[in-house]
Amino acid sequence: MIPLPLSAIAEITGGTVHGPPQTEVSGPVVIDSRAVEPGALFVAFKGERADGHDFASAALSAGAAGVLAQRPVDGPAVVVADVQEALGRLARGVLDRLPDVTVTAVTGSAGKTSTKDLVGQLVGRAGPVVVPPGSFNNEIGLPLTVLRADATTRHLVLEMGARGVGHISYLTGIAPPDVGVVLNVGTAHVGEFGSRENIALAKGELVEALRPGGTAVLNADDPLVAAMASRASGAQVVTFGRARDAHVRAADETLDERGRARFTLVTPEGSAPVALRLYGAHAVSNALAAAAAARAAGLGVRDVAEGLSQAEPVSRWRMEVTERADGVTVVNDAYNANPDSTRAAIDVLVHMARGRRSYAVLGEMAELGDSAPVEHAKIGEHAARSGVTGLVVVGANAAPVADGAGQVGSWTGECVQVDDVGAAVAALNERLAPHDVVLVKGSRVAGLERVAEAILAEGGR
Repeated sequence: MIPLPLSAIAEITGGTVHGPPQTEVSGPVVIDSRAVEPGALFVAFKGERADGHDFASAALSAGAAGVLAQRPVDGPAVVVADVQEALGRLARGVLDRLPDVTVTAVTGSAGKTSTKDLVGQLVGRAGPVVVPPGSFNNEIGLPLTVLRADATTRHLVLEMGARGVGHISYLTGIAPPDVGVVLNVGTAHVGEFGSRENIALAKGELVEALRPGGTAVLNADDPLVAAMASRASGAQVVTFGRARDAHVRAADETLDERGRARFTLVTPEGSAPVALRLYGAHAVSNALAAAAAARAAGLGVRDVAEGLSQAEPVSRWRMEVTERADGVTVVNDAYNANPDSTRAAIDVLVHMARGRRSYAVLGEMAELGDSAPVEHAKIGEHAARSGVTGLVVVGANAAPVADGAGQVGSWTGECVQVDDVGAAVAALNERLAPHDVVLVKGSRVAGLERVAEAILAEGGR
């Protein structure tokens, strides 16, 4: 963060200084007292399990310059009515003091984090960049990311999630974007939104919030996203996708034997070859979105293509491909799951396993509401029709996956239903042979990354 005295922080947040007002915050803004560095600002959130105010003294002893709090603490602090609101105000105040920063924001039902990581690697070629770790995409994670920017930062790449209408409007109030990327409108979180149309309404808030002269980057292959062009008042609209009329598109797509895409990146300025190091045909759409965003930020087509070809996976448990000593390949895509991303992951599994046996370990896809049983059953049907060797279905909420697979009479594979991670690991250990391919996929609540980790550890024995 840029250095600020407590008096300035109080002015920005509408708080009151307790202690010397000239005390300067020169370090990072943190919400975990264990992450304090000299000069830091410790933000004391009161959560369900712990109250950050109880750790204020420890944070100050560790070198924090001050605390952002809702009540006085034993040391320098700015006391505010609402810590979360004040954190957002502080982030906006800092960003307003950094006029040379280009803000790129990414949203969508699937692929946000992977695309955000790609954008960060691309625009980082043009200058110092700040990118959030993992999925820092909510009312706490986003301002914390903004507050990592300083006077040297030239690009700020943000991921914006939503659990309802109005959430993205709140986030863009903290960080108004110069470039706004909308990837897709799927069925993720449909249980919270009620319909895909409501999801589109929420995601389109990003387009409406663009700064004057900004750029909306929209998916030409998704009708609900393409329709958001009408909401881009005063902004330029750039489309990406496989459609021939997309401004940024892919031509001559192929997949190598490990499921990594090769294509020609086509833009109005010219074309260039791309060889992704990411897995799956679905990564092409993310790459095109990132290319369009980078182009809007000023990068040329050859620089973008080169950057895409060099880009590596950054965030954990998203299509992580690891091979055991015995040749078993484990695809750990267990960070999260929705119907679209799960179908895409199954397609990658089947492609990678050509000539080998394939197992899909599938857990619950959360936040689907009343559509959950039907959507899980469709995934089971898709897996069976794709020809996977076996399914391991984990947990009661994922049970309809087995029902769906059972409806495919031509499928000759095996489906095993288990209660938990331990049972899933045991079922796999009984079945895996050298050179098999295993996909692990489920929502965060399922915790299936532990299955992938256990299977990989087993192979090292």
